Amino acid sequence: MPEPTEEAKPEGEAPPPEGEAPAPEGEAPAPEAVEAPPPAEAAPEEEERERTEYAGMFIERPESVVVITGKDITFIAKVDSSKLVRKPAIKWLKGKWLDLGSKAGKHMQFKETYDRNSKIYTYEMKVVKVVPGDAGAYRCEVTSKDMCDSSSFEISVEEADTAQKGDDVLASFKRSGAGEDDGDLDFSSLLKSVKKKKKKPVEKEEEDVWEKLKKAHPSEYEKIAFDCGITDLRGMLKRLKKMKEVVPKVSDAFIKRLESAYSVEKGKKIVLTAEVVDPNVEVKWLKNGVEIKPSAKYIMETNGNIRTLTINKCNLSDDAAYECVVGTEKSFTEVFVKEPPVTIIKLMDDYHVTVGERVEFEVEVSEEGAHVMWYFENIELVRTENSKFRFKKDGKRHWLIIQEATLDDIGMYWCFTNGGHTKGELEVEEKELEVLQSIADLTVKSAEQAMFKCEVSDDKVTGKWFKDGVEVLASDRIKLSHIGRFHRLTIDDVKPEDAGDYTFVPDGYALSLSAKLNFLEIKVDYVPRQEPPKIHLDVAGNMVSQNTIIVVAGNKLRLDVEISGDPLPTVVWMKGDQPIEAAEGRIRVETRTGLSSFVIEGAEREDEGNYSICVTNPAGEDKAILHIKIVDVPDPPVHVKCTTVGEDCGTIVWEPPKFDGGAPITGYYMERKKKGSSRWTKLNFDVYESTTYEAKRMIEGVLYEMRVFAVNGIGMSQPSLNSKPFMPIAPTSEPLRLTVNDVTDTTCSLKWLVPEKIGAGGLDGYIIEFCKAGETEWKVANAEPVDRQSFVVRDLPTGEKMNFRVVSVNIAGRSPPALLGQPVTIREIMEHPKIRLPRNLRQKYIRRVGDKINLSIPFQGKPRPMATWLKDGEPVDSKMVGVRNSLVDSILFIRSAEREHSGKYTLVLKIENMEDRATIDIRIVEKPGPPIAVKVAEVWGFNASLEWQPPKDDGNCEVTGYMIQKAEKKTMEWFTVYEHNRRTSSTVSDLVMGNEYMFRVYSVNMCGPSDDPGVSKDTAKIVKTNLEYKRPPFEVKDMACAPKFTAPLVNRSVIQGYSAAMSCAVKAFPRPKIIWMKNNMILGDDPKYLMMNLQGVLTLNIRKPGMYDGGKYSCRAVNDLGKDEVECRLEIRPRVPKEEKE
Repeated sequence: MPEPTEEAKPEGEAPPPEGEAPAPEGEAPAPEAVEAPPPAEAAPEEEERERTEYAGMFIERPESVVVITGKDITFIAKVDSSKLVRKPAIKWLKGKWLDLGSKAGKHMQFKETYDRNSKIYTYEMKVVKVVPGDAGAYRCEVTSKDMCDSSSFEISVEEADTAQKGDDVLASFKRSGAGEDDGDLDFSSLLKSVKKKKKKPVEKEEEDVWEKLKKAHPSEYEKIAFDCGITDLRGMLKRLKKMKEVVPKVSDAFIKRLESAYSVEKGKKIVLTAEVVDPNVEVKWLKNGVEIKPSAKYIMETNGNIRTLTINKCNLSDDAAYECVVGTEKSFTEVFVKEPPVTIIKLMDDYHVTVGERVEFEVEVSEEGAHVMWYFENIELVRTENSKFRFKKDGKRHWLIIQEATLDDIGMYWCFTNGGHTKGELEVEEKELEVLQSIADLTVKSAEQAMFKCEVSDDKVTGKWFKDGVEVLASDRIKLSHIGRFHRLTIDDVKPEDAGDYTFVPDGYALSLSAKLNFLEIKVDYVPRQEPPKIHLDVAGNMVSQNTIIVVAGNKLRLDVEISGDPLPTVVWMKGDQPIEAAEGRIRVETRTGLSSFVIEGAEREDEGNYSICVTNPAGEDKAILHIKIVDVPDPPVHVKCTTVGEDCGTIVWEPPKFDGGAPITGYYMERKKKGSSRWTKLNFDVYESTTYEAKRMIEGVLYEMRVFAVNGIGMSQPSLNSKPFMPIAPTSEPLRLTVNDVTDTTCSLKWLVPEKIGAGGLDGYIIEFCKAGETEWKVANAEPVDRQSFVVRDLPTGEKMNFRVVSVNIAGRSPPALLGQPVTIREIMEHPKIRLPRNLRQKYIRRVGDKINLSIPFQGKPRPMATWLKDGEPVDSKMVGVRNSLVDSILFIRSAEREHSGKYTLVLKIENMEDRATIDIRIVEKPGPPIAVKVAEVWGFNASLEWQPPKDDGNCEVTGYMIQKAEKKTMEWFTVYEHNRRTSSTVSDLVMGNEYMFRVYSVNMCGPSDDPGVSKDTAKIVKTNLEYKRPPFEVKDMACAPKFTAPLVNRSVIQGYSAAMSCAVKAFPRPKIIWMKNNMILGDDPKYLMMNLQGVLTLNIRKPGMYDGGKYSCRAVNDLGKDEVECRLEIRPRVPKEEKE
């Protein structure tokens, strides 16, 4: 697709769609550190960027840096979301295509925070311990719906010990006579010098030289090279070696060796397979050089010529080198164990608690011992001594614990792993103290006991008692008690001054409970006889209307009625027509002189009704009627159910309770929980009056249950029955970035991305529809939904303008359609050929001899372009270089690189008379030859001066230094003196007096030290001065002794077919002759028996013994001074077949 022009870009636009910052004039573009990805993905991504509106969304961009190897570096990008419709999505990319999100782990860490006040998102990318492979061009890309912005930056990596040498190395490659700004570095002179060496006139004598080299001894090669003027002797010897190796060497033991490497995921099994020549041969399997024993983890199997090693449940310790050994031949391989990212299995729940309650956020991850990070808002939580946060883990489960929640803890909590994250919201509300039983007014007589009692909902709440505003203190007569939820004030031997208003105030709450203590004073007055009875009823504190008393269910009612009359009247209490005569029990009547008390302990609904008191004496009677009303919390609401659901919401309806508790219903409270969980979350803090509620902020795809509480003036009801489980679900969002991939005369190829939101309903597929421009009737292009994100609409009318749209479908229905911005004309489009050369190939491409080279060069053009490759202006040799072309790219590959592959390769792309070219400079390097003319120039004191000449063959790259070694002529053990000496001379110090030293020098380039050293022909002798050594007298010691076994043979019992070994130890001098015998018969040269003698330790190995190999074995040692013998018995047990074991 054509790229957008500069004129079409709006102001404040981000860098070009490819995410590359334009290079300044006179400077080469920065190199990329990654290979080109498959070119099939390049075209769609470019088309998507062309159809995206670029806008300045960054308020802070990441900047390019230069970092030293091993250091940490952090890049920060900030985005203002105040004008965005949706939350921005960010990608960190390396080069053009490599998404770094898949590389998250210990080396690369990503973090996202959000400031609610400023509405700014902050994104961080941290690279831990930078390595040279991290160098290259990077891009940070942020998108939000139809807006996009990107920022490019680069990382340059320098070695810690060579950072200061960079200027000198670069300066040595400058073009001669070039100034500061005269272009890039030029390595072509090195290639030219190599080519000149290959074009020397040695080729004229090629036939004679080859014959001489074939017939000559290797020690004569240098002489022949000197006589014939050969400068590239190593190259000729390599060619000679290839000429001799006409017949490739075939392994005597293996038909098919192990693969060079295997890869397996952690926890899975892997099978290593090799094919041997001999079907009966035994093989050994080694891991890092140690033999593997059969076990449940390692299973070794034999099937004809096939030998397999199965490794079950691979872990990181199985990441090692393995060998299959047959006799003296080995087959090597490596196993790489990939550790999957740690994912979150169980998500965090939301919490709703009151102040002081304990909170435990719990998650479960996929791996035991995994590292998780906890965050509160954008602050990481760490373990400290004074922190209120505690962390706990058990296997795969991790907890964040808050012992006592406060209002400051309200917010969003996050848990991060390298494979995902989850969040949970904490809501904290202040405690509301509920009065379960209030204190009641009391009327007592002198010397009696008065007790005020109340009950609150929290048993930890303390409080104070006041009388007429003055705090009541405990004494011998006044006792204060607090047991559980009950608070009591007890006054013994009541006196007139105790009468008054008593108040209980809980500590920390704006709440008080009051009651009155009435002192009943008995007065003795003279009254005339035959006074009619009279009821003195005073229930003003409990009456809401005339003769009506309201009592809360569960509370105590005590009604004290004063009675007068002479003689003393008779009192009768009745409920309806039933008299109440009980003096004990829950409902009782207490009678004292002048006072009748009606008591109900723990009032119930059945106690509601009309009550009457009738007093009579001979002088008459009096009667009073009371109505007692019992009020209670209402019954639970009924028929709670979910009627409709959305993406993150659901509508709940219910019916009011059948019994309102005797008081009007003031509203409802709602709670929800996830199915299977035991923790309920409160949805409203204020009373909700309606019987329809829309619950929000739910997770799509998760089953929820709801319950409802009814509230009246007395309190809150029990919860209703749980609703049937329901799941929020919604159709997907529209497919993203619908673009036209290709157009012909009758077809149109479309591409798009998956919807941003899919949800729990999943994605069943896509429906593609089209219609002519100006019409409204859409036709379906595919009868069944398609799974892929591309489709070719066929049989379209040529030249017509057509509209296209794509919708995604799932169980919830069709999504909104994704539309193209404008109609598409159905006609073939001619596109100029263009090669998109990756940035890392725009500079010299250097590889070592023997490396594989695989270069993928993407291109574009219509119709299909013709791609050809040239080397130094000539067509490439198909025998040396492989070429493979496709519709969108061309691949150049070399299976094993050689020096002759160096050169400039040009890709030519043609469409009719249009053409595009791209050139790649490839250099193949190898280790250098040895230095020449190494000599000891001077010796003085304890020092020796060395000089030499550079090597004839520099390996096609610069010789960076030399490695110098020394050796004493007596021991000939070599020790490194200097690992990296840049000059062609050096001084070796600290030599030992009296020793004679030899020296050798290795050439070093970027491939390493040379295979062979240059050895000095002369030596450096450090002469002794004024020292004389006196030898101590030598005494000859007689070491002769007769043979004597210091460790005897031990009886053995082995299974038939398993190799057996018997060992003993003998001491003797001179060295004795060892004789092994079976049943007193000398064992000859039978290959079944292997006899070994190692420093006096004698071992007899019997290979796969049979039943007839059992018996008595003895070992005899004989020398001139005597002999000795030991013996043992070997028992062979038969092997039990597998069928018998089962």
